Amino acid sequence: MQSLPLILFGVLLNAVAQLLLKQGMRLIGSLDMTAPALLAAAPRLAASPFIWAGLLSYVVSVAVWLVVLSRVDVSYAYPMVGLGYVFATLVAWGVFHENVTAMRVVGMLVVCAGVYIIARTG
Repeated sequence: MQSLPLILFGVLLNAVAQLLLKQGMRLIGSLDMTAPALLAAAPRLAASPFIWAGLLSYVVSVAVWLVVLSRVDVSYAYPMVGLGYVFATLVAWGVFHENVTAMRVVGMLVVCAGVYIIARTG
Protein backbone atom coordinates (compact mmCIF):
# COMPACT_ATOMS: atom_id res chain seq x y z
CA MET A 1 0.00 0.00 0.00
CA GLN A 2 1.25 3.47 -0.85
CA SER A 3 0.41 4.89 2.56
CA LEU A 4 2.37 2.31 4.54
CA PRO A 5 5.65 4.31 4.55
CA LEU A 6 3.75 7.38 5.75
CA ILE A 7 2.03 5.33 8.45
CA LEU A 8 5.36 3.92 9.62
CA PHE A 9 6.92 7.39 9.61
CA GLY A 10 4.11 8.73 11.79
CA VAL A 11 4.32 5.77 14.15
CA LEU A 12 8.10 6.04 14.50
CA LEU A 13 7.93 9.80 14.99
CA ASN A 14 5.43 9.27 17.79
CA ALA A 15 7.74 6.72 19.41
CA VAL A 16 10.71 9.08 19.04
CA ALA A 17 8.64 11.71 20.86
CA GLN A 18 8.22 9.29 23.78
CA LEU A 19 11.93 8.57 23.86
CA LEU A 20 12.85 12.26 23.78
CA LEU A 21 10.41 12.99 26.60
CA LYS A 22 11.86 10.09 28.58
CA GLN A 23 15.37 11.46 28.17
CA GLY A 24 14.19 14.87 29.27
CA MET A 25 12.61 13.39 32.37
CA ARG A 26 15.69 11.31 33.11
CA LEU A 27 17.62 14.57 33.31
CA ILE A 28 14.92 16.40 35.30
CA GLY A 29 14.10 13.60 37.71
CA SER A 30 10.97 12.15 39.23
CA LEU A 31 7.90 14.37 39.53
CA ASP A 32 5.07 14.25 42.03
CA MET A 33 1.52 14.87 40.84
CA THR A 34 0.91 17.76 43.19
CA ALA A 35 0.40 21.36 42.16
CA PRO A 36 3.40 22.68 44.13
CA ALA A 37 5.74 20.01 42.73
CA LEU A 38 4.59 20.57 39.17
CA LEU A 39 4.91 24.35 39.53
CA ALA A 40 8.39 23.94 40.94
CA ALA A 41 9.39 21.70 38.03
CA ALA A 42 7.85 23.92 35.34
CA PRO A 43 10.99 26.02 34.71
CA ARG A 44 13.13 22.89 34.32
CA LEU A 45 10.57 21.36 31.98
CA ALA A 46 10.38 24.55 29.92
CA ALA A 47 14.16 24.74 29.65
CA SER A 48 14.69 21.13 28.55
CA PRO A 49 15.63 20.74 24.88
CA PHE A 50 14.59 17.07 25.07
CA ILE A 51 11.11 18.00 26.29
CA TRP A 52 10.75 20.58 23.50
CA ALA A 53 12.03 18.15 20.88
CA GLY A 54 9.61 15.50 22.14
CA LEU A 55 6.68 17.90 22.00
CA LEU A 56 7.65 19.04 18.51
CA SER A 57 7.89 15.41 17.42
CA TYR A 58 4.37 14.85 18.72
CA VAL A 59 3.03 17.86 16.82
CA VAL A 60 4.63 16.67 13.57
CA SER A 61 3.45 13.10 14.18
CA VAL A 62 -0.13 14.37 14.60
CA ALA A 63 0.14 16.27 11.31
CA VAL A 64 1.44 13.13 9.60
CA TRP A 65 -1.33 11.08 11.20
CA LEU A 66 -3.98 13.47 9.88
CA VAL A 67 -2.63 12.88 6.37
CA VAL A 68 -2.67 9.12 7.00
CA LEU A 69 -6.26 9.18 8.22
CA SER A 70 -7.32 11.17 5.16
CA ARG A 71 -6.04 8.33 2.96
CA VAL A 72 -6.70 5.00 4.70
CA ASP A 73 -9.16 3.34 7.03
CA VAL A 74 -8.48 3.88 10.71
CA SER A 75 -9.02 0.14 11.20
CA TYR A 76 -5.96 -0.39 9.01
CA ALA A 77 -3.76 2.48 10.20
CA TYR A 78 -4.31 2.52 13.94
CA PRO A 79 -3.14 -1.04 14.69
CA MET A 80 0.20 -0.07 13.15
CA VAL A 81 0.73 2.14 16.20
CA GLY A 82 1.68 -1.09 17.96
CA LEU A 83 4.98 -1.01 16.11
CA GLY A 84 5.76 2.16 18.01
CA TYR A 85 5.65 0.17 21.24
CA VAL A 86 8.10 -2.32 19.81
CA PHE A 87 10.47 0.38 18.55
CA ALA A 88 10.33 2.36 21.79
CA THR A 89 10.93 -0.74 23.89
CA LEU A 90 13.95 -1.79 21.84
CA VAL A 91 15.46 1.70 21.98
CA ALA A 92 14.72 2.00 25.70
CA TRP A 93 16.48 -1.32 26.24
CA GLY A 94 19.49 -0.33 24.15
CA VAL A 95 19.86 3.33 25.12
CA PHE A 96 18.30 3.62 28.57
CA HIS A 97 19.24 0.08 29.65
CA GLU A 98 15.66 -0.62 30.70
CA ASN A 99 14.81 -4.16 31.72
CA VAL A 100 13.07 -6.00 28.88
CA THR A 101 11.83 -9.30 30.22
CA ALA A 102 11.07 -12.41 28.22
CA MET A 103 7.34 -11.71 28.60
CA ARG A 104 7.81 -8.25 27.07
CA VAL A 105 9.65 -9.82 24.15
CA VAL A 106 6.81 -12.30 23.68
CA GLY A 107 4.35 -9.41 23.79
CA MET A 108 6.34 -7.52 21.16
CA LEU A 109 6.36 -10.60 18.93
CA VAL A 110 2.59 -10.91 19.27
CA VAL A 111 2.21 -7.22 18.36
CA CYS A 112 4.46 -7.70 15.32
CA ALA A 113 2.45 -10.72 14.22
CA GLY A 114 -0.80 -8.80 14.55
CA VAL A 115 0.53 -5.82 12.63
CA TYR A 116 1.82 -8.14 9.90
CA ILE A 117 -1.59 -9.76 9.55
CA ILE A 118 -3.33 -6.39 9.37
CA ALA A 119 -0.77 -5.01 6.91
CA ARG A 120 -1.54 -7.89 4.55
CA THR A 121 -5.18 -6.79 4.44
CA GLY A 122 -4.32 -3.33 3.07
